[in-house]
Amino acid sequence: MLRTARPSRSPRTRDSFLSFQPPAIGEEEIAAAAETLRSGWLTTGPNAAELERRFAEYVGAKHTLAVSSGTAAMHLSLLALGVGPGDEVITTPITWPATANVIVHTGATPVFADVRASDLNLDPEHVASLVGPRTKAILPVHLAGQPADLDPLWAFGLAVVEDAAHAVESEYRGRKIGALSDATCFSLYATKSVAAGEGGIIATDRDDVAAAVDNLRVMRRGHGSLYDIAVPGYKANLSDVLAAIALCQLDKLERHREIRLRHVEAYDAVVAGLTGIEPLARDPRDVHALHLYVVRIDPGRAGATRDEYQRALAEERIGTSIHFLPVHRLSAYRDRFPTQPALPVAERAGGEVLSLPLSPAHSDDDIADAIDALRRVHARFSGDDA
Repeated sequence: MLRTARPSRSPRTRDSFLSFQPPAIGEEEIAAAAETLRSGWLTTGPNAAELERRFAEYVGAKHTLAVSSGTAAMHLSLLALGVGPGDEVITTPITWPATANVIVHTGATPVFADVRASDLNLDPEHVASLVGPRTKAILPVHLAGQPADLDPLWAFGLAVVEDAAHAVESEYRGRKIGALSDATCFSLYATKSVAAGEGGIIATDRDDVAAAVDNLRVMRRGHGSLYDIAVPGYKANLSDVLAAIALCQLDKLERHREIRLRHVEAYDAVVAGLTGIEPLARDPRDVHALHLYVVRIDPGRAGATRDEYQRALAEERIGTSIHFLPVHRLSAYRDRFPTQPALPVAERAGGEVLSLPLSPAHSDDDIADAIDALRRVHARFSGDDA
């Protein structure tokens, strides 16, 4: 059991700053990258093919395609499904802006639905009110690793592309995320559970989607001295160096999850006693990937705003982050879509959410420090010594 208090010592501020989510990289990744460099494969090669094979096996999908980023994965998936100018794609505002950006990049229009207050995932009831003749697809996000409620989204009969950047280890009602919708998009970014630095993977059981993505992700010269292209593709393939790192990370998924589970349980035990601070809901019917530990800070009950808590924790040398500010309120989208209706649940959440440090690179002592600091800050703001 991870200790959450240190009665044998006086409370103290850390000597060094605790990064919010450092990658858990070891000698295995360093050796794999060096071996790949020595092999001469700098671009897509055997490691990328092996990553696709192993990832398909892990998620149970017929096809997986490695690409340059999670953003590229979503963009190419939408294009493969025929999304383009004149279409609408319904998505969530509580996400990294890339989820909406890729819709704009296809020429389609993002339509933001509100989220559920419990887990901040897409609210299917609000989605139902937005589906219209121009709706081509739905793009839900599995926020923090909690699967979105997919059954009612599938019921609309529209294409569904899942943003599973947080959800490599997630399961939805007993089924692994990755082979459930038309396409599922994973990220290999530096903070993710499979952290290659950059990269993404598209998983699908649809032969047509896989073939379309394969044509779009890289332009091939073809055979012989002349060349031709079937479609105007992109440069979105994954290098073998990054694939080598991702393969090492796949080997560590189980033991990394054990670390994160221990740290989440420690957070849960303490946060339950802090008035005005509540974690996002985790549905017991699903397997949560535990990618983020997000709390909501109610300023009326916690004694201060989220921003004040974040600044106070930084003074204690504890790094935090925000997942996420509502995309429809960011300048690019506020200016582009000035008639966007209010989304009250998302907008309130955007002022309350705070992500606490969570990474398999953190030690138990690191998380104990974060918990000690959160307790001190909460006591100072709320006057509650719990």
